[in-house]
Amino acid sequence: MITVHDLHKAYGAKTVVGGVDACFPAQRLTSLIGPNGAGKSTLLMMIARLMAPTRGEVRIEGRPVAGIPAAEYARRVATLRQAPDFNLRLTVEELVAFGRFPYSRGALTREDRRVIDEAIAFLSLEPLRQAYLDELSGGQRQMAFLAMTIAQQTDYLLLDEPLNNLDIKHAVQIMRALRRLCDEQGRTVILVVHDINFAASYSDHIVAMKGGAVQCAGSVAEVVTEARLGELYGLDFEITQGQRGRLCNYFNP
Repeated sequence: MITVHDLHKAYGAKTVVGGVDACFPAQRLTSLIGPNGAGKSTLLMMIARLMAPTRGEVRIEGRPVAGIPAAEYARRVATLRQAPDFNLRLTVEELVAFGRFPYSRGALTREDRRVIDEAIAFLSLEPLRQAYLDELSGGQRQMAFLAMTIAQQTDYLLLDEPLNNLDIKHAVQIMRALRRLCDEQGRTVILVVHDINFAASYSDHIVAMKGGAVQCAGSVAEVVTEARLGELYGLDFEITQGQRGRLCNYFNP
C-alpha cells in the first residue's frame, strides 16, 4: 500500500498540491481523476520521487520513500511519464530491455531475457519485437514503453496519462493489460486518466482531485455518481448502470 500524508507542492507563492492525504490500496488499480490543473500528475511524480514535495511524506507499506535507497526503489516502483521520448534508434526489444537495468545494469542475464520475452508476450508485441520505435504508431509505441515498465518487475507501477493521444483500440488494450497486471500478477497500478468511463470500467479505487486537493476517494460506486462528478468537473452527468459497469454521459445528458 502507498499512502501520502499532508503532501504539499508549491512553486513560490503558488500551491499546486496542498495538504493531500490519500491511500492507494495494494494489488489494486487506482485512477487519479479530475480537471486539468488539479494536481494529479504532480502528486504522481512526488510518489515516484521524480519531484520533491515542499512538505509532507510518501510511504510504501509504512516506510518513508525518502529513506529508501534509489537502487532499491527502482526495484519496487516503476514509473511511466507522459509522452516518453527516447532520442535513440531502438527496437522494441532493446527498449524493453531497459526495464531490466535496476537488476543487471546493462549486462543482461538469462533471467533478464526471460522477463523481457514475457513482457513482450504479455502485450502481444512479438510481431513488433525487431521494429524500430520511430517506425511505430503512437499506440504501438506506448505499448512498447508499457512493456518496458512491466519488465522492471516492480510491485508498483505509476503511469502518468498512459492513454493520452491513443485511439480507442489501443486505449482499451492498455487498460485491459493493466487490469490483468493487478488480477493475475498482484501488481499495484496507479494512473492518471482523463476519460472517466475508462476509470469507471477498470478501476478498483478512484482518487478525485480538484484545485490541488483530494475532493473524494473510494470505490467506483462511491465516486462515480452524478453529484460528485458534477461537482468535480462542473458538468451535468447522466450515469447508467449496465451489466459491464457504469457509463457516464456528459456529452448530452
